[in-house]
Amino acid sequence: MTYLETLPIFAEVDVAVVGAGSSGCVAAIAAARAGASVLLIERHGFLGGTSTAVLDTFYGFYTPGAVAKKVVAGVADDVVGGLRALGPVVERPNTFGAGTGVTYHPEHLKVVWERLALDAGVRVLLHATLQDALTTSGAPARVTELVIATKAGLQRVRARAFIDASGDADLCHYAGLGYELAGEHDPAQTLTTTFKMVNVDLLRRKSITKAQINALMAEAAESGRYDLPRREGSDHITPVDHMTATIMTRVPSYDRRDGRVVNATDPEFLSRAEMEGRRQALEYIRFLQDRVPGYERAQLATFGVQIGVRETRRVYGDYRLTREDVLTARQFEDQVGLCGAPIEDHHEGADTQWQYLPEGECAGIPFRTLIVRDAENVLVTGRCFSATHDAHASVRSMAQCMAMGQAAGEAAAIASCGAHGAIRAVDIAALRDRLRLGGAVIEMERARATEAHAG
Repeated sequence: MTYLETLPIFAEVDVAVVGAGSSGCVAAIAAARAGASVLLIERHGFLGGTSTAVLDTFYGFYTPGAVAKKVVAGVADDVVGGLRALGPVVERPNTFGAGTGVTYHPEHLKVVWERLALDAGVRVLLHATLQDALTTSGAPARVTELVIATKAGLQRVRARAFIDASGDADLCHYAGLGYELAGEHDPAQTLTTTFKMVNVDLLRRKSITKAQINALMAEAAESGRYDLPRREGSDHITPVDHMTATIMTRVPSYDRRDGRVVNATDPEFLSRAEMEGRRQALEYIRFLQDRVPGYERAQLATFGVQIGVRETRRVYGDYRLTREDVLTARQFEDQVGLCGAPIEDHHEGADTQWQYLPEGECAGIPFRTLIVRDAENVLVTGRCFSATHDAHASVRSMAQCMAMGQAAGEAAAIASCGAHGAIRAVDIAALRDRLRLGGAVIEMERARATEAHAG
Protein backbone atom coordinates (compact mmCIF):
# COMPACT_ATOMS: atom_id res chain seq x y z
CA MET A 1 0.00 0.00 0.00
CA THR A 2 1.35 3.41 -1.00
CA TYR A 3 1.32 6.47 1.24
CA LEU A 4 -1.42 8.08 -0.84
CA GLU A 5 -3.63 5.01 -0.39
CA THR A 6 -3.47 5.50 3.37
CA LEU A 7 -4.98 8.98 3.17
CA PRO A 8 -8.63 9.26 4.19
CA ILE A 9 -11.26 9.87 1.52
CA PHE A 10 -12.96 13.17 2.19
CA ALA A 11 -15.65 12.87 -0.48
CA GLU A 12 -16.85 10.83 -3.47
CA VAL A 13 -18.96 12.97 -5.81
CA ASP A 14 -20.12 13.24 -9.38
CA VAL A 15 -18.28 16.51 -10.02
CA ALA A 16 -15.32 18.07 -8.20
CA VAL A 17 -14.59 21.75 -8.88
CA VAL A 18 -11.16 23.14 -7.96
CA GLY A 19 -11.28 26.88 -7.37
CA ALA A 20 -14.24 29.00 -6.31
CA GLY A 21 -13.74 32.15 -8.32
CA SER A 22 -16.53 33.56 -10.44
CA SER A 23 -16.14 30.72 -12.94
CA GLY A 24 -15.77 27.89 -10.43
CA CYS A 25 -18.69 29.08 -8.31
CA VAL A 26 -21.00 29.24 -11.32
CA ALA A 27 -19.75 25.85 -12.55
CA ALA A 28 -20.53 24.25 -9.18
CA ILE A 29 -23.96 25.90 -8.99
CA ALA A 30 -24.87 24.87 -12.53
CA ALA A 31 -23.72 21.27 -12.02
CA ALA A 32 -25.64 20.95 -8.75
CA ARG A 33 -28.79 22.48 -10.25
CA ALA A 34 -28.48 19.88 -13.01
CA GLY A 35 -28.70 17.12 -10.40
CA ALA A 36 -25.05 16.21 -9.86
CA SER A 37 -23.43 15.82 -6.45
CA VAL A 38 -20.76 18.53 -6.35
CA LEU A 39 -17.77 19.39 -4.17
CA LEU A 40 -16.38 22.93 -4.50
CA ILE A 41 -12.79 23.23 -3.22
CA GLU A 42 -11.45 26.69 -2.31
CA ARG A 43 -8.16 27.77 -0.73
CA HIS A 44 -9.52 30.99 0.82
CA GLY A 45 -11.98 31.21 3.70
CA PHE A 46 -14.64 32.61 1.36
CA LEU A 47 -15.94 32.09 -2.16
CA GLY A 48 -15.42 34.36 -5.14
CA GLY A 49 -11.70 34.38 -5.91
CA THR A 50 -10.76 37.55 -7.77
CA SER A 51 -14.37 38.78 -7.62
CA THR A 52 -14.21 39.07 -3.82
CA ALA A 53 -10.48 39.09 -3.00
CA VAL A 54 -9.23 41.62 -5.55
CA LEU A 55 -11.92 43.51 -7.47
CA ASP A 56 -15.40 44.97 -7.01
CA THR A 57 -16.67 45.16 -10.60
CA PHE A 58 -17.93 42.65 -13.14
CA TYR A 59 -16.92 43.49 -16.70
CA GLY A 60 -18.11 41.70 -19.82
CA PHE A 61 -21.85 41.69 -19.16
CA TYR A 62 -22.29 44.38 -21.79
CA THR A 63 -20.69 45.18 -25.13
CA PRO A 64 -18.94 48.53 -25.44
CA GLY A 65 -20.06 51.04 -28.03
CA ALA A 66 -23.00 53.32 -28.76
CA VAL A 67 -25.62 50.69 -27.88
CA ALA A 68 -24.82 48.37 -24.99
CA LYS A 69 -25.93 44.78 -25.54
CA LYS A 70 -26.22 42.41 -22.60
CA VAL A 71 -24.42 39.23 -23.63
CA VAL A 72 -24.11 37.27 -20.36
CA ALA A 73 -27.08 36.05 -18.31
CA GLY A 74 -28.27 32.83 -16.66
CA VAL A 75 -26.65 32.05 -13.31
CA ALA A 76 -24.76 35.35 -13.63
CA ASP A 77 -28.09 37.21 -13.39
CA ASP A 78 -28.87 35.34 -10.17
CA VAL A 79 -25.58 36.66 -8.79
CA VAL A 80 -26.41 40.28 -9.62
CA GLY A 81 -29.95 39.80 -8.31
CA GLY A 82 -28.57 38.50 -5.03
CA LEU A 83 -26.31 41.54 -4.79
CA ARG A 84 -29.18 43.95 -5.40
CA ALA A 85 -31.14 42.28 -2.60
CA LEU A 86 -28.35 43.12 -0.13
CA GLY A 87 -27.56 46.69 -1.13
CA PRO A 88 -26.76 49.14 -3.92
CA VAL A 89 -25.19 47.95 -7.17
CA VAL A 90 -23.78 50.60 -9.51
CA GLU A 91 -23.71 50.18 -13.28
CA ARG A 92 -21.21 52.64 -14.74
CA PRO A 93 -19.22 53.27 -17.92
CA ASN A 94 -15.77 51.73 -17.93
CA THR A 95 -12.96 54.28 -17.76
CA PHE A 96 -11.27 52.85 -20.87
CA GLY A 97 -14.38 52.13 -22.96
CA ALA A 98 -14.55 48.40 -22.26
CA GLY A 99 -18.32 48.43 -21.68
CA THR A 100 -20.57 49.01 -18.70
CA GLY A 101 -19.19 47.68 -15.43
CA VAL A 102 -21.33 46.29 -12.60
CA THR A 103 -19.81 47.51 -9.33
CA TYR A 104 -20.81 45.79 -6.09
CA HIS A 105 -19.79 45.41 -2.45
CA PRO A 106 -17.32 42.47 -2.29
CA GLU A 107 -18.42 41.53 1.24
CA HIS A 108 -22.00 41.19 0.00
CA LEU A 109 -20.77 39.10 -2.92
CA LYS A 110 -19.13 36.60 -0.56
CA VAL A 111 -22.55 35.97 0.97
CA VAL A 112 -24.29 35.81 -2.42
CA TRP A 113 -21.89 33.16 -3.70
CA GLU A 114 -22.42 31.13 -0.52
CA ARG A 115 -26.21 31.37 -0.66
CA LEU A 116 -26.42 30.37 -4.32
CA ALA A 117 -24.02 27.46 -3.85
CA LEU A 118 -25.70 26.11 -0.72
CA ASP A 119 -29.20 26.58 -2.14
CA ALA A 120 -28.16 24.55 -5.19
CA GLY A 121 -26.88 21.74 -2.97
CA VAL A 122 -23.16 22.30 -3.50
CA ARG A 123 -20.86 20.90 -0.82
CA VAL A 124 -18.45 23.75 -0.07
CA LEU A 125 -14.97 23.12 1.33
CA LEU A 126 -13.00 26.23 2.31
CA HIS A 127 -9.37 26.45 3.46
CA ALA A 128 -8.45 23.52 1.21
CA THR A 129 -5.57 23.51 -1.27
CA LEU A 130 -4.96 21.10 -4.13
CA GLN A 131 -1.74 19.11 -3.69
CA ASP A 132 -1.90 16.40 -6.35
CA ALA A 133 -4.08 14.79 -9.02
CA LEU A 134 -4.00 11.07 -9.70
CA THR A 135 -4.55 9.80 -13.24
CA THR A 136 -4.79 6.58 -15.19
CA SER A 137 -2.26 5.78 -17.88
CA GLY A 138 -3.21 6.20 -21.51
CA ALA A 139 -4.11 9.02 -23.84
CA PRO A 140 -6.21 10.85 -23.08
CA ALA A 141 -5.64 10.37 -19.37
CA ARG A 142 -8.47 10.06 -16.87
CA VAL A 143 -8.23 11.83 -13.52
CA THR A 144 -9.45 9.59 -10.71
CA GLU A 145 -8.63 11.39 -7.46
CA LEU A 146 -7.39 14.64 -6.02
CA VAL A 147 -5.20 15.09 -2.97
CA ILE A 148 -6.07 18.18 -0.95
CA ALA A 149 -4.47 19.78 2.09
CA THR A 150 -6.93 20.70 4.86
CA LYS A 151 -6.73 21.69 8.52
CA ALA A 152 -7.18 17.96 9.21
CA GLY A 153 -4.24 17.01 6.99
CA LEU A 154 -4.04 15.52 3.52
CA GLN A 155 -7.21 13.89 2.22
CA ARG A 156 -8.48 12.41 -1.04
CA VAL A 157 -11.41 13.38 -3.24
CA ARG A 158 -12.90 11.03 -5.81
CA ALA A 159 -15.15 12.17 -8.68
CA ARG A 160 -16.34 11.11 -12.09
CA ALA A 161 -15.79 14.49 -13.74
CA PHE A 162 -13.46 17.33 -12.72
CA ILE A 163 -13.47 21.06 -13.42
CA ASP A 164 -10.24 23.05 -13.17
CA ALA A 165 -11.36 26.56 -12.20
CA SER A 166 -8.23 27.32 -10.21
CA GLY A 167 -7.18 30.26 -12.39
CA ASP A 168 -3.64 28.88 -12.43
CA ALA A 169 -4.58 25.51 -13.99
CA ASP A 170 -3.38 23.77 -10.83
CA LEU A 171 -5.37 20.59 -11.45
CA CYS A 172 -4.03 20.26 -14.99
CA HIS A 173 -0.51 20.97 -13.75
CA TYR A 174 -0.59 18.26 -11.09
CA ALA A 175 -2.22 15.81 -13.50
CA GLY A 176 0.52 16.35 -16.08
CA LEU A 177 -1.85 17.81 -18.68
CA GLY A 178 -0.54 20.24 -21.27
CA TYR A 179 -0.54 24.02 -20.90
CA GLU A 180 1.42 27.12 -21.93
CA LEU A 181 3.15 29.00 -19.15
CA ALA A 182 2.46 32.71 -19.57
CA GLY A 183 5.68 34.46 -20.56
CA GLU A 184 7.17 31.47 -22.40
CA HIS A 185 6.27 32.72 -25.89
CA ASP A 186 4.39 36.01 -25.51
CA PRO A 187 4.86 38.65 -22.81
CA ALA A 188 2.57 37.92 -19.87
CA GLN A 189 0.18 40.50 -18.47
CA THR A 190 1.33 42.34 -15.40
CA LEU A 191 0.06 41.98 -11.82
CA THR A 192 -1.91 44.62 -9.92
CA THR A 193 -2.46 45.27 -6.22
CA THR A 194 -5.81 47.02 -5.85
CA PHE A 195 -6.68 49.39 -3.03
CA LYS A 196 -9.64 51.44 -1.82
CA MET A 197 -9.73 54.97 -0.42
CA VAL A 198 -12.28 56.48 1.99
CA ASN A 199 -13.25 60.09 2.76
CA VAL A 200 -12.97 61.04 -0.91
CA ASP A 201 -14.68 64.27 -1.94
CA LEU A 202 -16.38 62.90 -5.03
CA LEU A 203 -17.55 66.27 -6.34
CA ARG A 204 -14.00 67.60 -6.36
CA ARG A 205 -12.69 64.36 -7.84
CA LYS A 206 -15.20 64.68 -10.71
CA SER A 207 -13.86 68.15 -11.48
CA ILE A 208 -10.99 66.63 -13.48
CA THR A 209 -11.08 64.12 -16.33
CA LYS A 210 -9.32 60.82 -16.86
CA ALA A 211 -6.89 62.53 -19.23
CA GLN A 212 -6.11 65.16 -16.61
CA ILE A 213 -5.43 62.65 -13.83
CA ASN A 214 -3.15 60.73 -16.20
CA ALA A 215 -1.30 63.96 -16.98
CA LEU A 216 -0.92 64.60 -13.25
CA MET A 217 0.39 61.06 -12.80
CA ALA A 218 2.96 61.45 -15.58
CA GLU A 219 4.06 64.82 -14.20
CA ALA A 220 4.44 63.39 -10.69
CA ALA A 221 6.47 60.42 -11.94
CA GLU A 222 8.73 62.63 -14.06
CA SER A 223 9.38 64.90 -11.06
CA GLY A 224 11.33 62.06 -9.47
CA ARG A 225 9.44 62.43 -6.18
CA TYR A 226 7.07 59.49 -6.83
CA ASP A 227 7.81 55.96 -8.01
CA LEU A 228 4.87 55.30 -10.36
CA PRO A 229 5.69 52.60 -12.92
CA ARG A 230 2.27 52.91 -14.55
CA ARG A 231 1.43 56.40 -15.85
CA GLU A 232 -2.29 55.80 -16.33
CA GLY A 233 -4.84 54.04 -14.20
CA SER A 234 -8.37 54.24 -12.94
CA ASP A 235 -10.33 55.10 -9.85
CA HIS A 236 -14.08 54.63 -9.63
CA ILE A 237 -17.00 55.12 -7.30
CA THR A 238 -18.29 52.21 -5.21
CA PRO A 239 -21.62 51.47 -3.48
CA VAL A 240 -20.10 52.87 -0.27
CA ASP A 241 -20.40 56.65 0.10
CA HIS A 242 -17.12 58.54 -0.40
CA MET A 243 -15.16 55.37 -1.14
CA THR A 244 -13.28 54.80 -4.38
CA ALA A 245 -11.54 51.72 -5.76
CA THR A 246 -8.43 51.81 -7.91
CA ILE A 247 -6.50 49.85 -10.51
CA MET A 248 -3.15 51.64 -10.70
CA THR A 249 -0.16 49.56 -9.63
CA ARG A 250 1.88 47.52 -12.10
CA VAL A 251 4.11 44.63 -11.02
CA PRO A 252 6.03 42.48 -13.55
CA SER A 253 4.37 39.07 -13.87
CA TYR A 254 7.35 36.89 -14.75
CA ASP A 255 11.11 36.67 -15.00
CA ARG A 256 13.63 34.11 -16.18
CA ARG A 257 15.59 31.98 -13.75
CA ASP A 258 18.15 29.38 -14.87
CA GLY A 259 16.82 29.58 -18.42
CA ARG A 260 13.18 29.02 -17.46
CA VAL A 261 10.17 31.25 -17.03
CA VAL A 262 9.09 31.92 -13.46
CA ASN A 263 5.72 33.56 -12.81
CA ALA A 264 3.04 33.87 -10.12
CA THR A 265 2.76 30.07 -9.86
CA ASP A 266 6.19 30.14 -8.18
CA PRO A 267 5.78 30.72 -4.43
CA GLU A 268 8.91 32.83 -4.01
CA PHE A 269 8.09 35.01 -7.03
CA LEU A 270 4.50 35.47 -5.83
CA SER A 271 5.67 36.41 -2.34
CA ARG A 272 7.93 39.15 -3.72
CA ALA A 273 5.16 40.39 -6.01
CA GLU A 274 2.69 40.71 -3.13
CA MET A 275 5.10 42.90 -1.17
CA GLU A 276 6.10 44.98 -4.18
CA GLY A 277 2.42 45.60 -5.00
CA ARG A 278 1.73 47.03 -1.56
CA ARG A 279 4.88 49.16 -1.75
CA GLN A 280 3.68 50.61 -5.04
CA ALA A 281 0.16 51.12 -3.71
CA LEU A 282 1.46 53.41 -0.97
CA GLU A 283 3.22 55.50 -3.61
CA TYR A 284 0.01 55.86 -5.65
CA ILE A 285 -1.89 56.77 -2.48
CA ARG A 286 0.66 59.48 -1.71
CA PHE A 287 0.27 60.77 -5.27
CA LEU A 288 -3.53 60.86 -4.99
CA GLN A 289 -3.44 62.68 -1.66
CA ASP A 290 -0.86 65.21 -2.85
CA ARG A 291 -1.92 65.87 -6.43
CA VAL A 292 -5.53 64.88 -7.18
CA PRO A 293 -8.53 67.05 -6.25
CA GLY A 294 -10.87 65.25 -3.86
CA TYR A 295 -8.20 63.10 -2.26
CA GLU A 296 -6.73 65.74 0.07
CA ARG A 297 -8.38 64.22 3.17
CA ALA A 298 -8.74 60.67 1.84
CA GLN A 299 -7.22 57.66 3.60
CA LEU A 300 -6.40 54.08 2.70
CA ALA A 301 -9.25 51.71 3.55
CA THR A 302 -8.03 48.33 2.29
CA PHE A 303 -5.60 46.58 -0.02
CA GLY A 304 -6.93 43.67 -2.05
CA VAL A 305 -6.73 40.41 -0.12
CA GLN A 306 -4.16 39.27 -2.66
CA ILE A 307 -2.42 40.69 -5.70
CA GLY A 308 -4.47 40.58 -8.89
CA VAL A 309 -3.11 37.94 -11.30
CA ARG A 310 -4.19 38.09 -14.95
CA GLU A 311 -2.50 35.02 -16.45
CA THR A 312 -0.15 32.25 -15.39
CA ARG A 313 -0.97 28.97 -17.16
CA ARG A 314 -3.29 28.58 -20.16
CA VAL A 315 -4.41 25.00 -20.76
CA TYR A 316 -4.25 23.37 -24.19
CA GLY A 317 -7.82 22.46 -25.09
CA ASP A 318 -9.43 20.75 -28.06
CA TYR A 319 -9.49 24.22 -29.62
CA ARG A 320 -7.42 27.29 -28.86
CA LEU A 321 -9.13 30.66 -29.23
CA THR A 322 -7.00 33.14 -31.19
CA ARG A 323 -6.58 36.88 -31.59
CA GLU A 324 -8.13 36.66 -35.07
CA ASP A 325 -11.15 34.80 -33.66
CA VAL A 326 -11.76 37.62 -31.20
CA LEU A 327 -11.14 40.64 -33.43
CA THR A 328 -13.25 39.23 -36.29
CA ALA A 329 -16.07 38.32 -33.87
CA ARG A 330 -15.99 34.73 -35.11
CA GLN A 331 -18.97 32.50 -34.34
CA PHE A 332 -18.72 28.74 -33.67
CA GLU A 333 -21.16 25.86 -33.96
CA ASP A 334 -20.26 24.72 -30.44
CA GLN A 335 -20.13 28.13 -28.76
CA VAL A 336 -21.45 28.34 -25.22
CA GLY A 337 -20.99 32.04 -24.51
CA LEU A 338 -20.23 35.44 -26.01
CA CYS A 339 -17.58 38.09 -25.47
CA GLY A 340 -17.63 41.67 -26.71
CA ALA A 341 -14.81 42.90 -24.45
CA PRO A 342 -11.75 44.35 -26.17
CA ILE A 343 -8.29 42.83 -26.00
CA GLU A 344 -6.97 44.53 -22.86
CA ASP A 345 -3.23 44.03 -22.64
CA HIS A 346 -1.66 45.16 -19.36
CA HIS A 347 1.88 44.85 -20.64
CA GLU A 348 4.97 46.11 -18.86
CA GLY A 349 5.51 49.85 -19.27
CA ALA A 350 3.56 53.00 -18.61
CA ASP A 351 0.35 52.34 -20.57
CA THR A 352 -2.21 49.64 -21.48
CA GLN A 353 -3.02 48.56 -25.05
CA TRP A 354 -6.63 48.14 -26.22
CA GLN A 355 -7.93 46.50 -29.41
CA TYR A 356 -11.67 46.55 -30.00
CA LEU A 357 -14.05 44.21 -31.77
CA PRO A 358 -16.29 45.58 -34.54
CA GLU A 359 -18.99 47.90 -33.14
CA GLY A 360 -21.74 45.95 -31.37
CA GLU A 361 -20.33 42.51 -32.22
CA CYS A 362 -19.16 39.58 -30.09
CA ALA A 363 -16.86 36.61 -30.47
CA GLY A 364 -18.19 33.19 -29.58
CA ILE A 365 -16.59 31.06 -26.86
CA PRO A 366 -16.34 27.50 -28.23
CA PHE A 367 -17.05 24.62 -25.86
CA ARG A 368 -13.88 22.98 -27.22
CA THR A 369 -11.79 25.64 -25.43
CA LEU A 370 -13.10 24.19 -22.15
CA ILE A 371 -12.25 20.55 -22.99
CA VAL A 372 -8.75 19.69 -21.77
CA ARG A 373 -6.90 18.22 -24.73
CA ASP A 374 -4.96 15.60 -22.77
CA ALA A 375 -7.76 14.39 -20.48
CA GLU A 376 -10.92 12.33 -20.79
CA ASN A 377 -12.93 13.71 -17.88
CA VAL A 378 -11.58 17.20 -17.17
CA LEU A 379 -12.96 20.60 -18.12
CA VAL A 380 -11.17 23.91 -17.67
CA THR A 381 -12.97 27.19 -17.08
CA GLY A 382 -12.09 30.76 -16.21
CA ARG A 383 -8.82 32.50 -16.95
CA CYS A 384 -6.85 29.28 -17.53
CA PHE A 385 -9.07 28.22 -20.46
CA SER A 386 -7.58 27.38 -23.86
CA ALA A 387 -6.60 30.60 -25.63
CA THR A 388 -3.60 32.46 -26.95
CA HIS A 389 -2.23 35.41 -24.99
CA ASP A 390 -4.15 37.96 -27.09
CA ALA A 391 -7.50 36.16 -27.08
CA HIS A 392 -7.15 35.51 -23.37
CA ALA A 393 -6.72 39.26 -22.80
CA SER A 394 -10.30 39.73 -24.01
CA VAL A 395 -12.21 36.68 -22.80
CA ARG A 396 -10.80 36.59 -19.24
CA SER A 397 -13.38 39.19 -18.08
CA MET A 398 -15.39 37.92 -15.09
CA ALA A 399 -18.74 37.86 -16.86
CA GLN A 400 -17.24 35.62 -19.55
CA CYS A 401 -15.73 33.46 -16.80
CA MET A 402 -19.25 33.04 -15.40
CA ALA A 403 -20.61 32.11 -18.83
CA MET A 404 -17.85 29.52 -19.23
CA GLY A 405 -18.58 28.23 -15.74
CA GLN A 406 -22.26 27.63 -16.49
CA ALA A 407 -21.34 25.64 -19.60
CA ALA A 408 -18.67 23.63 -17.78
CA GLY A 409 -21.01 22.84 -14.90
CA GLU A 410 -23.84 21.68 -17.16
CA ALA A 411 -21.45 19.59 -19.25
CA ALA A 412 -19.77 17.99 -16.24
CA ALA A 413 -23.16 17.04 -14.80
CA ILE A 414 -24.09 15.36 -18.08
CA ALA A 415 -20.72 13.65 -18.40
CA SER A 416 -20.83 12.32 -14.85
CA CYS A 417 -23.82 10.18 -15.81
CA GLY A 418 -21.86 8.41 -18.55
CA ALA A 419 -18.91 6.05 -18.73
CA HIS A 420 -15.83 7.41 -16.95
CA GLY A 421 -17.22 10.97 -16.98
CA ALA A 422 -16.22 11.31 -20.64
CA ILE A 423 -16.57 14.97 -21.63
CA ARG A 424 -16.37 14.37 -25.37
CA ALA A 425 -19.43 12.10 -25.18
CA VAL A 426 -21.58 15.11 -24.23
CA ASP A 427 -24.03 16.01 -26.98
CA ILE A 428 -23.24 19.63 -27.88
CA ALA A 429 -26.71 20.40 -29.22
CA ALA A 430 -28.29 19.10 -26.01
CA LEU A 431 -25.81 21.09 -23.92
CA ARG A 432 -26.61 24.29 -25.80
CA ASP A 433 -30.34 23.65 -25.35
CA ARG A 434 -29.83 23.26 -21.60
CA LEU A 435 -27.84 26.47 -21.47
CA ARG A 436 -30.61 28.36 -23.26
CA LEU A 437 -33.18 26.95 -20.84
CA GLY A 438 -30.95 28.14 -18.00
CA GLY A 439 -31.04 31.68 -19.36
CA ALA A 440 -27.56 31.73 -20.91
CA VAL A 441 -26.90 33.89 -23.97
CA ILE A 442 -25.01 31.89 -26.59
CA GLU A 443 -26.00 33.65 -29.83
CA MET A 444 -26.05 37.34 -30.70
CA GLU A 445 -29.74 37.07 -31.63
CA ARG A 446 -30.53 36.63 -27.93
CA ALA A 447 -28.39 39.56 -26.78
CA ARG A 448 -30.50 42.43 -25.48
CA ALA A 449 -29.96 46.10 -26.25
CA THR A 450 -30.12 47.88 -22.91
CA GLU A 451 -29.35 51.09 -21.11
CA ALA A 452 -27.08 50.94 -18.10
CA HIS A 453 -28.42 52.47 -14.91
CA ALA A 454 -27.21 53.32 -11.43
CA GLY A 455 -28.52 51.12 -8.66
